[in-house]
Amino acid sequence: MSKLKIAIQKSGRLYDESLQLLKDCGIFVNNGKDQLKVSVDNFPMEIMYLRNSDIPQYLEDGVVDIAVVGENLLAEKQKNIQIVQYLGFSKCRVSLAVPKEIETDSLTYFQGKKIATSYPNTLQSFLKANDITADIHVISGSVEIAPNIGLADGICDIVSSGSTLFKNGLRETVTLLKSEAVLAKTPQLSQEKNAILEKFLFRIKSVLKAKKSKYILMNVPNEKIAEISNVLPVLKSPTVIPLAEKGWSSIHSVIDEERFWDVIDELKANGAQDILIIPIDKMVI
Repeated sequence: MSKLKIAIQKSGRLYDESLQLLKDCGIFVNNGKDQLKVSVDNFPMEIMYLRNSDIPQYLEDGVVDIAVVGENLLAEKQKNIQIVQYLGFSKCRVSLAVPKEIETDSLTYFQGKKIATSYPNTLQSFLKANDITADIHVISGSVEIAPNIGLADGICDIVSSGSTLFKNGLRETVTLLKSEAVLAKTPQLSQEKNAILEKFLFRIKSVLKAKKSKYILMNVPNEKIAEISNVLPVLKSPTVIPLAEKGWSSIHSVIDEERFWDVIDELKANGAQDILIIPIDKMVI
């Protein structure tokens, strides 16, 4: 039987979160990142640990079938690669930044200026779309030091918390694109391997859905069951279980974490008591 070859960044935050995703999906890796390729016993998959910058080319060439990779890297490399699932972790943005003493946030500041970046294609496309002409200096690392050593008037780089910019006397002004980790696939994927990918995607979606949801239990007066049920954003309908105390029932349901506090306030206003919230490990729909 064919095995799905998945590429994972061999070091850094994407490495840790990618392996955690596999673990959450019930896929257990036999050994570690010191090897280029490792096997999986309980799923038809092989894992290849690669340099992050090499992954898009390996995908396009069909050396690997799928990969966990940053959306920003795919945009920069401009390869013929399809994103099949957004994964919700390693969120960041590609932004322009200037020395903190520069007061303007206007993009026009960069007209005729020098910009240091590790994302020349992304930057050039953005500047062209906004009719800005600038001198782009390509740097492979430590882009944030360029203004301090007189190499550039500003930078274009990945920003997460902004702490690195702050430490180097810079501040973010314009966001070019927002990014997160994605699952991408090669355009050369066979029908047999695509079937394996669909099984993998089913597991991923179950895990991601669970992370965004909570299991909720509460005690409700029977005369309030209809009102409470109308408040709950359930999959089908809530589970209602009579309590030993006459006139009361326990209602069980699932709640979206993004609406959590708003829904809780509505539930309490409609008579819900003794509300319990429980994390969900997996959610199969």
